Amino acid sequence: MDNSSNNTAAVKSANGKKHLSLIQKRAVTGFLFVLPWFLGFLLFYIRSIFMTVQFSLSNVSLGDSKGYKTDWVGLKNYIYAFTEDPKFTQTLVSSIGDILIDVPLVIFFSLFMAILLNKKFKGRTVVRAIFFLPVILNAGAVLQCIETARAAVVSGSMSNVSTEIVTATTSATSGINLDYFLAIFEDLGLPAKLVTYIAGAASRIQDIITMSGVQIVIFIAALQSIPGSMYEVAQIEGATAYETFWKVTFPMVTPLIITNIVYTVVDSFATSEVIELARTTAFEGAKDYGLSSAMSLVSTFVICLILIVVCGLIQRKTFYYN
Repeated sequence: MDNSSNNTAAVKSANGKKHLSLIQKRAVTGFLFVLPWFLGFLLFYIRSIFMTVQFSLSNVSLGDSKGYKTDWVGLKNYIYAFTEDPKFTQTLVSSIGDILIDVPLVIFFSLFMAILLNKKFKGRTVVRAIFFLPVILNAGAVLQCIETARAAVVSGSMSNVSTEIVTATTSATSGINLDYFLAIFEDLGLPAKLVTYIAGAASRIQDIITMSGVQIVIFIAALQSIPGSMYEVAQIEGATAYETFWKVTFPMVTPLIITNIVYTVVDSFATSEVIELARTTAFEGAKDYGLSSAMSLVSTFVICLILIVVCGLIQRKTFYYN
């Protein structure tokens, strides 16, 4: 049996027993890794998707002890969402715009910080924990506790703060004229679309830092998996730090860029305004579950389409090291 056969097929030992090849062992390991998620997807998520599609094509009304009742209306909920609902189309476009602004900035910021945090310096572990801290603080239970504590402070001790101090603080923080800096960029000859993008990024810098915790950890893991011999070869060949980044570091982390893009898009979508609109439509006011389901499916389809297009384009330039 030649070497190629050893890599792709089971190998027989001297006693006649079959042993898995290295590729087969890796395939089994990967399957076992995704098996819990796959079982959860089959047991819970498939049924939820089916019910959402059913609700989106029906007029849902809550019954008594029997639960809910559905009356088939076809595409009525979808037509209403696009043609009559005053908020859905605008909110969907706005949410997609925010995602398109956030994703490149989060990826760039995460990779930049991962490169810095991957270097050896005193207190590196503490600094890494600080950048990951927003991920913990944004958890549902923690965030609710923080909001409750902040509301108590505002209603209690903050009521004793003098009006003069609050006014002075407000004036100081609002003293930065963003239009002035945007005018400078325009005078430099930058395209209007680029200036608008920079303005949107500047207004969302806090959200970008908050959203980058998991991505930084993933990029650090990718950087630590790069063989040190590749940097030694680049150094022997006389490559500069700039050339080393583009010829070694960046190609080696491109597979994880796709992972981070998918994670960032899904994470941004889960907290977007269009999802909040679907939630309020279902559980507040008229409690229209059918219209809410239609909104959710449309926005999910749009996000999946964006992911397919973006990942398809990046996949062509992705380098896989074996």
